[in-house]
Amino acid sequence: MKKICPSKKIMSKLGKTNAEFGLIEEGDKILVGLSGGKDSLTMIHAMAEQQRRAPFKFEFIAVTVGYGMGENYDNLAQHCKDYNIKYIFHDTKIYDLAEEKIRKNSSFCSFFSRMRRGTLYGIAEKHGCNKLSLGHHMDDAAESFFMNFIYNGQMRSLAPKYRADNGLIIIRPLIQMRERQLSAFVKDNNLNAIGDEACPAMRFDIKMPHARANMKKMLAKMEQEFPSLFTSLNAAFKNISIDSFFDKEKFSL
Repeated sequence: MKKICPSKKIMSKLGKTNAEFGLIEEGDKILVGLSGGKDSLTMIHAMAEQQRRAPFKFEFIAVTVGYGMGENYDNLAQHCKDYNIKYIFHDTKIYDLAEEKIRKNSSFCSFFSRMRRGTLYGIAEKHGCNKLSLGHHMDDAAESFFMNFIYNGQMRSLAPKYRADNGLIIIRPLIQMRERQLSAFVKDNNLNAIGDEACPAMRFDIKMPHARANMKKMLAKMEQEFPSLFTSLNAAFKNISIDSFFDKEKFSL
């Protein structure tokens, strides 16, 4: 059986994040979203290594959600087989629904994300999983924070752990890692990660979203000037002084 061990930094950060937020626990059965990109590939191998190291038992199943575009994930299925990782491919009709539901210049990204998430919830329930693991990292959290801040007027980011309306617990084991760490893992192990070419939006004649790309550029520029930016953001996300904001309910003394 083949084996890939993520770097000491990745495993150390995974262990600390897990201990801090109680993400993976004794007896958990976790559904892991596997798109085949660098984030989810890192996640399944880090979780497999955690499974070998942890003083408690848990199991996980990797799942790829197809959009019904005739995608071929045979290489991904073979990859999981080679590394003894349980794998499911679940095809859908999301692409056909998108053609019917999405109008020109509308938010197709949120549509696909919402439909994919709902599908994952259903698969988790079907296979008796109590948790769903997603591959978001610290860069995602920072970008989401500034997108909500600038475009929506909200102070909102990505939680390491939360409970969905149906009771399923959503966890993000990589949330305190940097995107470049995950890119390095894939590169160092010569893994064939799937990129934007698998995005169903590429087949639509719709203007590509610019908000997240703008945030990436902005944060890269800020980090050049302030090298400790992401370290500070990570700390700030855990140190929220609610009383210092404009919440009128706090003034009802």
